[in-house]
Amino acid sequence: MSTPEPEDGPPKGRLEPSGPGPIAIFAGIGLILGWSIRAIALHQDTTEPTVSWVSVAIVFFLAAIVGWTAFHTARSRREGIRLAPHRAVNRLVLGKTCALAGALIAGGYFGFALAHVNAAGADAASSQLWHSVAAGIGGVCLVVAALLLEQACRVPPEDR
Repeated sequence: MSTPEPEDGPPKGRLEPSGPGPIAIFAGIGLILGWSIRAIALHQDTTEPTVSWVSVAIVFFLAAIVGWTAFHTARSRREGIRLAPHRAVNRLVLGKTCALAGALIAGGYFGFALAHVNAAGADAASSQLWHSVAAGIGGVCLVVAALLLEQACRVPPEDR
Protein backbone atom coordinates (compact mmCIF):
# COMPACT_ATOMS: atom_id res chain seq x y z
CA MET A 1 0.00 0.00 0.00
CA SER A 2 1.19 3.45 -0.80
CA THR A 3 0.72 6.41 1.47
CA PRO A 4 -1.65 9.06 0.20
CA GLU A 5 -0.11 12.27 -1.02
CA PRO A 6 -0.85 15.35 1.10
CA GLU A 7 -3.47 17.62 -0.38
CA ASP A 8 -2.72 21.20 -1.29
CA GLY A 9 -4.38 23.80 0.86
CA PRO A 10 -5.04 24.03 4.55
CA PRO A 11 -4.79 20.92 6.69
CA LYS A 12 -7.98 19.18 7.73
CA GLY A 13 -9.66 20.53 10.83
CA ARG A 14 -9.05 24.22 10.15
CA LEU A 15 -11.83 26.74 9.84
CA GLU A 16 -11.52 29.25 7.06
CA PRO A 17 -13.24 32.64 6.89
CA SER A 18 -16.62 32.72 5.22
CA GLY A 19 -16.19 33.39 1.54
CA PRO A 20 -18.50 35.34 -0.73
CA GLY A 21 -19.82 32.17 -2.42
CA PRO A 22 -21.90 30.69 0.41
CA ILE A 23 -23.10 34.14 1.45
CA ALA A 24 -24.25 34.89 -2.11
CA ILE A 25 -25.96 31.50 -2.38
CA PHE A 26 -27.87 32.05 0.87
CA ALA A 27 -28.82 35.58 -0.22
CA GLY A 28 -30.07 34.21 -3.55
CA ILE A 29 -32.11 31.51 -1.84
CA GLY A 30 -33.60 34.13 0.48
CA LEU A 31 -34.36 36.41 -2.46
CA ILE A 32 -36.26 33.66 -4.27
CA LEU A 33 -38.15 32.60 -1.14
CA GLY A 34 -39.02 36.17 -0.17
CA TRP A 35 -40.18 37.04 -3.67
CA SER A 36 -42.33 33.91 -3.91
CA ILE A 37 -44.16 34.40 -0.59
CA ARG A 38 -46.49 37.07 -2.01
CA ALA A 39 -47.20 35.08 -5.17
CA ILE A 40 -48.01 31.95 -3.17
CA ALA A 41 -50.30 33.89 -0.82
CA LEU A 42 -52.16 35.46 -3.74
CA HIS A 43 -52.42 32.13 -5.53
CA GLN A 44 -53.94 30.45 -2.46
CA ASP A 45 -56.27 33.39 -1.72
CA THR A 46 -54.74 33.90 1.73
CA THR A 47 -53.44 37.05 3.29
CA GLU A 48 -49.78 37.65 2.83
CA PRO A 49 -47.58 38.13 5.89
CA THR A 50 -46.98 41.68 7.03
CA VAL A 51 -43.62 43.13 7.94
CA SER A 52 -43.93 45.32 11.02
CA TRP A 53 -41.43 47.71 12.52
CA VAL A 54 -40.94 45.17 15.31
CA SER A 55 -39.53 42.72 12.74
CA VAL A 56 -37.21 45.41 11.46
CA ALA A 57 -36.09 46.29 14.99
CA ILE A 58 -35.36 42.65 15.82
CA VAL A 59 -33.06 42.26 12.81
CA PHE A 60 -31.17 45.46 13.73
CA PHE A 61 -31.02 44.33 17.36
CA LEU A 62 -29.40 41.04 16.31
CA ALA A 63 -26.92 42.96 14.16
CA ALA A 64 -26.11 45.22 17.11
CA ILE A 65 -25.49 42.27 19.44
CA VAL A 66 -23.17 40.57 16.94
CA GLY A 67 -21.45 43.89 16.19
CA TRP A 68 -20.92 44.56 19.88
CA THR A 69 -19.45 41.08 20.30
CA ALA A 70 -17.12 41.70 17.36
CA PHE A 71 -16.02 45.05 18.80
CA HIS A 72 -15.44 43.57 22.25
CA THR A 73 -13.50 40.61 20.82
CA ALA A 74 -11.29 42.83 18.64
CA ARG A 75 -10.64 45.23 21.51
CA SER A 76 -9.63 42.35 23.78
CA ARG A 77 -7.17 41.10 21.16
CA ARG A 78 -5.68 44.58 20.69
CA GLU A 79 -5.15 44.85 24.44
CA GLY A 80 -3.39 41.49 24.46
CA ILE A 81 -6.11 39.64 26.34
CA ARG A 82 -6.28 36.05 25.11
CA LEU A 83 -9.67 34.45 24.74
CA ALA A 84 -10.14 30.96 26.06
CA PRO A 85 -10.05 28.61 23.06
CA HIS A 86 -13.62 27.39 23.56
CA ARG A 87 -14.89 31.00 23.69
CA ALA A 88 -13.01 31.90 20.53
CA VAL A 89 -14.47 28.90 18.71
CA ASN A 90 -17.97 29.73 19.99
CA ARG A 91 -17.64 33.30 18.71
CA LEU A 92 -16.26 32.11 15.39
CA VAL A 93 -19.17 29.72 14.93
CA LEU A 94 -21.57 32.51 15.91
CA GLY A 95 -19.98 34.74 13.26
CA LYS A 96 -20.15 32.09 10.54
CA THR A 97 -23.76 31.23 11.38
CA CYS A 98 -24.91 34.83 11.56
CA ALA A 99 -23.21 35.66 8.26
CA LEU A 100 -25.25 32.97 6.50
CA ALA A 101 -28.44 33.73 8.45
CA GLY A 102 -28.04 37.45 7.78
CA ALA A 103 -27.63 36.79 4.06
CA LEU A 104 -30.78 34.64 4.07
CA ILE A 105 -32.68 37.32 6.02
CA ALA A 106 -31.48 40.14 3.77
CA GLY A 107 -32.31 38.20 0.63
CA GLY A 108 -35.71 37.22 1.97
CA TYR A 109 -36.73 40.73 2.90
CA PHE A 110 -35.35 42.24 -0.31
CA GLY A 111 -37.22 39.58 -2.30
CA PHE A 112 -40.43 40.39 -0.42
CA ALA A 113 -39.83 44.08 -1.19
CA LEU A 114 -39.36 43.29 -4.88
CA ALA A 115 -42.71 41.51 -4.90
CA HIS A 116 -44.33 44.73 -3.71
CA VAL A 117 -42.75 47.09 -6.25
CA ASN A 118 -45.67 47.02 -8.70
CA ALA A 119 -48.36 45.85 -6.27
CA ALA A 120 -51.85 47.28 -6.28
CA GLY A 121 -53.17 49.01 -3.16
CA ALA A 122 -50.50 51.66 -2.96
CA ASP A 123 -50.65 52.48 0.74
CA ALA A 124 -50.42 48.95 2.17
CA ALA A 125 -47.98 47.78 -0.48
CA SER A 126 -45.84 50.87 0.00
CA SER A 127 -45.53 50.30 3.75
CA GLN A 128 -44.67 46.63 3.15
CA LEU A 129 -42.07 47.70 0.60
CA TRP A 130 -40.34 50.13 2.95
CA HIS A 131 -40.54 47.85 5.98
CA SER A 132 -39.03 45.03 3.90
CA VAL A 133 -36.24 47.26 2.58
CA ALA A 134 -35.42 48.40 6.10
CA ALA A 135 -35.32 44.80 7.37
CA GLY A 136 -33.15 43.82 4.37
CA ILE A 137 -30.70 46.57 5.29
CA GLY A 138 -30.70 45.16 8.82
CA GLY A 139 -29.85 41.76 7.35
CA VAL A 140 -26.91 43.29 5.49
CA CYS A 141 -25.77 44.91 8.76
CA LEU A 142 -25.97 41.47 10.39
CA VAL A 143 -23.76 39.98 7.67
CA VAL A 144 -21.18 42.78 8.07
CA ALA A 145 -21.15 42.44 11.86
CA ALA A 146 -20.78 38.67 11.58
CA LEU A 147 -17.86 38.97 9.17
CA LEU A 148 -16.20 41.44 11.54
CA LEU A 149 -16.68 38.95 14.36
CA GLU A 150 -15.06 36.24 12.26
CA GLN A 151 -12.14 38.56 11.55
CA ALA A 152 -11.78 39.36 15.25
CA CYS A 153 -11.51 35.63 16.03
CA ARG A 154 -8.61 35.00 13.63
CA VAL A 155 -5.54 33.50 15.21
CA PRO A 156 -2.48 35.77 14.79
CA PRO A 157 0.15 34.33 12.39
CA GLU A 158 2.73 34.00 15.18
CA ASP A 159 0.38 31.70 17.12
CA ARG A 160 -0.36 29.32 14.24
